[in-house]
Amino acid sequence: MEGFARTHQGAFPLRSDPAPTAHEGSVSSETSTKTESELDLSIKALETLILSRLDDDKAQDIVHIDLTDKSSVADSLIVASGRSHRHVGALADHIIRALKESGFGKARVEGLPHCDWVLIDAGDVVVHLFRPEVRSFYNIEKIWAVDAPHRLASN
Repeated sequence: MEGFARTHQGAFPLRSDPAPTAHEGSVSSETSTKTESELDLSIKALETLILSRLDDDKAQDIVHIDLTDKSSVADSLIVASGRSHRHVGALADHIIRALKESGFGKARVEGLPHCDWVLIDAGDVVVHLFRPEVRSFYNIEKIWAVDAPHRLASN
C-alpha cells in the first residue's frame, strides 16, 4: 500500500477552493468586478444569441422560460425541438460554436452522441434540444410552467 501512495501521489489533485456556482462561472478578475446590471446584460446577450441561433437554424417550438428567482441552477431555460437526430445535433453544434466565438466560453454538453436529447449548460442559461417524440415524452416545460393544467386541477 505504501508503494501505491508514492507512485500515484498527486494523480488526482484536490482543490481547496469551492467550485463556482452557476451564477459565478469561472472566477477571474474581469468577472469579479462586474456589477449586477452588467451581469444581467450579459445574461440577456447570452439568451439573445442562443434564441437567434435557434431561429436561424429552423428549430421548432422554441420556449424560453425565465428562472430568475425560481432556481439557483440557472437564470434562464430554453427548450427547442429539431426534426431529426441530425437536426438536433446540428442545432447543438451551432450553439456551441456561437457561444465560443462570442466569448461566452466553452459550454458543458451532454447527449451529443445520440442526439435524442442534448443538454447545453452555458452557465446562466441552460438549453434542452429534443427530437419531438422525446420532448413530448419528458415534457420538461411542464415542471416550470406556473399555470400548468396539473396545478390548476389540484386547487
